[in-house]
Amino acid sequence: MKALKIAALACALITPLAGTANASAFPVRNPVLTKNALYQAGPLPQTTCDELPVEPYDDEQARAYLNEVLRCLENTWGPYLKKAGLPYEPVKVRYVKRLPKNYCGSDEAISRDSEAWYCDWDRTISFILGPSWLASPSDLLLFNQAALIYGYHVQKLTGLYDAAEDLRAGSKAEHQEQNRRMYLQVECLGGAFMQSVWPIRGRSAKDWNQVVEYVRDDNVRRWMRAGFRTGDPKSCNTWTVPSSKVS
Repeated sequence: MKALKIAALACALITPLAGTANASAFPVRNPVLTKNALYQAGPLPQTTCDELPVEPYDDEQARAYLNEVLRCLENTWGPYLKKAGLPYEPVKVRYVKRLPKNYCGSDEAISRDSEAWYCDWDRTISFILGPSWLASPSDLLLFNQAALIYGYHVQKLTGLYDAAEDLRAGSKAEHQEQNRRMYLQVECLGGAFMQSVWPIRGRSAKDWNQVVEYVRDDNVRRWMRAGFRTGDPKSCNTWTVPSSKVS
């Protein structure tokens, strides 16, 4: 399970991993993470994705908007993964008012009014659309939310997700760094997709920069920009960089 928090753009902690490992979280040695075929598949193909209109606090329009972005995501990632010889299946999507306690194995309380969650158990994205997302939906935040939460699905399909969860950690700090690498990769993959559909009709660089600058974390911004700059998942290999690049 992964949750995306719009306020901090940070993922929830994964269920703690048991076991022991080297004292240092770096380097990561699992080739599924460090040499994944995703990194060799080249840039995402350039396509077009038009935004649908969405007025403030209009839940129905927001769902239609997100569904269209998700359609674009499937139309881009599906053929791309197949061409690379990687598994593909469409993500499941649902819109809910709340998620049950311990949903998808999570022990985190769901207290925010707007959320995007990915559950690897059934490969489903769940959206909770509340005032914090619907108050001013005219920027690219909703678009970016869909792009990066879909990145968890890409990780799941390519084996990155399971390999990350199978990593052993010798300390809480090491476990947190592993989670951090996983999350920053998702941010980068979201940026790569954004580049693949850029320019979006009616948008300018100012709109993308606004989304990036919304994030206060320097490394998150760095990985978002890395994906957007190249449009290539190869730029999103967070598993081979030193700890300072993901801190």
